[in-house]
Amino acid sequence: MALVRRTVLARALGVAALPATPSRRAAAEAAYPSRPVRLVIGFPPGGPMDIMARLAGQVLSTRLGQPFVVESRPGAGSNIGTELVVRAAPDGHTLLVFGPVNTINETLYETLSFTFSRDIEPVAGLARVPFVLIVHPGLPVRSVPELVAHARANPGRIGIASAGNGTPQHVAAELFKRMAGVEMIHVPYRGSGPALTDLVGGQVQVMIDAVPSSIEHVRSGRVRALAVTTAARADMLPEVPSLSDTLPGYEVSSWYGIGAPKGTPAAVVRRLNEEVNAGLAAPALDQRLAQMGAQAMPGTPEDLGRLILAETDRWRQVVRAAGIRVE
Repeated sequence: MALVRRTVLARALGVAALPATPSRRAAAEAAYPSRPVRLVIGFPPGGPMDIMARLAGQVLSTRLGQPFVVESRPGAGSNIGTELVVRAAPDGHTLLVFGPVNTINETLYETLSFTFSRDIEPVAGLARVPFVLIVHPGLPVRSVPELVAHARANPGRIGIASAGNGTPQHVAAELFKRMAGVEMIHVPYRGSGPALTDLVGGQVQVMIDAVPSSIEHVRSGRVRALAVTTAARADMLPEVPSLSDTLPGYEVSSWYGIGAPKGTPAAVVRRLNEEVNAGLAAPALDQRLAQMGAQAMPGTPEDLGRLILAETDRWRQVVRAAGIRVE
């Protein structure tokens, strides 16, 4: 009898040890998600990445019936959170909410243990947010041509703020300087908030920042908006021209997407993509994004993958030309 029990146990253990068959994988994918899903961000709570992740989490929780919980893992310019997702099991239960900073970091950091464009599977785009070129009202300029002329007449004497070295605001400013042929002093801060405070106070004169964080300063007159950085005018600032009117080809925006560890099953990626796109089409979410100055960015995983590669190549050129280094 003992021998029979041992034989049955051995067979059971042997079956458990077998690799998942295609039918078992298909069953697991059909049941996705089978437990709460982590939405990892590489920044502290309260910022735009956190806000966007929570909006996406609400949509996916409602549509897929499991909690999508935002988990903040800040540090190293978002690289700590990104690496956590890169190393996670590729089953769709750990996802990354990311943006331009991740494509910038691929060139900016030379010793990363991962390659963002290779090791993160594109899942779905979320939204785009325009930037706006703003100046302190005391600066004697009211248009981009006037700013360019003033900067050329005062090389190295105008401070242009950013949210920190290597941030989208920084590389957007470097691209502006390069295309306009002007010399300005880059003044990095620890985030947009402190940079805007000093811009309002006149400690720096110029900044390129996301519309949602600067719109109230523009409306109150504490800063002056000269141009938005998208090809078309922004709905929240319809009277402000596009920077490309003066610098043809200049186009920069912040954008947000969802990614998964490389090797995540295609069926899981497709389902997530479909649910995100359906959520973005809902009037309530579209209205919420509009209030933030954002525009829904639906599309296929392949669309997001092409955007990642294009942005990585674009910012590689800017980072190298400007000699940007992390501190």
